[in-house]
Amino acid sequence: MQYRTLGHTGVQVSSLALGAMNFGAIGRTGQDEVTAMIDRALTAGINLIDTADMYSNGQSEELVGAAIAGRRDDVVLATKGGLPMGEDRNQRGSSRRWLTTALDNSLRRLGVEYVDLYQVHRWDPAVSDEETLAALTDLQRAGKIRYFGTSEYPAYRLVESQWTAERHGLSRFVTEQPNYSILQRGAEAEMLPVAQQYGLGVLTWSPLASGWLSGAVRAGREVTTSRSAFMPDRFDTTIPANAAKLDAVEKLAKVAEQAGLTMIQLALGFVTAHPGVTSALIGPRTIEHLESQLAAAGTVLPTDVLDAIDEIVAPGIDLAVAEKIAVVPSLTDPALRRRG
Repeated sequence: MQYRTLGHTGVQVSSLALGAMNFGAIGRTGQDEVTAMIDRALTAGINLIDTADMYSNGQSEELVGAAIAGRRDDVVLATKGGLPMGEDRNQRGSSRRWLTTALDNSLRRLGVEYVDLYQVHRWDPAVSDEETLAALTDLQRAGKIRYFGTSEYPAYRLVESQWTAERHGLSRFVTEQPNYSILQRGAEAEMLPVAQQYGLGVLTWSPLASGWLSGAVRAGREVTTSRSAFMPDRFDTTIPANAAKLDAVEKLAKVAEQAGLTMIQLALGFVTAHPGVTSALIGPRTIEHLESQLAAAGTVLPTDVLDAIDEIVAPGIDLAVAEKIAVVPSLTDPALRRRG
């Protein structure tokens, strides 16, 4: 396992991190399975575990908390808050009111006194950067969080938040968590350069592109990834974007075979090769999935393989633009780009 410094924090984290989205109802995993996966991950050298309050409506945090009981200090523990946790309109977002409540709820479910990294799950345009940063700074000073970061923030919002922190004497976001894979390379255009400019740690999610790069999706085969059951539109190859992904996967499979690598090794090796990436979050649903992904821990792709990937999917390009989350609001809301 490789280790890297998490932004400018001085904290050393593994280049592969354990994502807990599949723990609980979403992945149909119970306590025994979760504990076994966390045991194996820690044994393999993974020291960063990332979860969120909304994963299986809090169940993921509860399962992770039970699994790390008695060895809290062995884990760099990260969670997220801000996505809806109920029907009440104030049970979401990044206001001081909600983040304070959401963090306390997460700490209770995790059974810990603090988390190492607390991340705002999505940018909330209804709340000023000053309010969010002030609330997080106060929670940090109270000892409930060590550091805080973001997830799927547009690059320009990351820049603005850094300026806001400096102007008001507040602590800064120290990490960002973007979607990044061979098939979704849009983060390379703006987000990763911004993160490098400001010294942010970067924890990438979905490096296997929801199973597209695991070997489970190939031409002429029935899709075997569990994601296809609740996200069928992401795997319908009659949709042009998915057809483009499938074409790329077939070409990438040949590159992997020629290099003597599995598709998983190719995919994870690509993400961790970027100098702006700290860790790639793997999200196994079973111990078998975990083992196949741990096999990529030491993968270092040679230049010729990285060049071949660039020929298949150009740098900075998202093959499925509709799946992108961190976008400028005016791109999705016509009212914001037209004069009345």
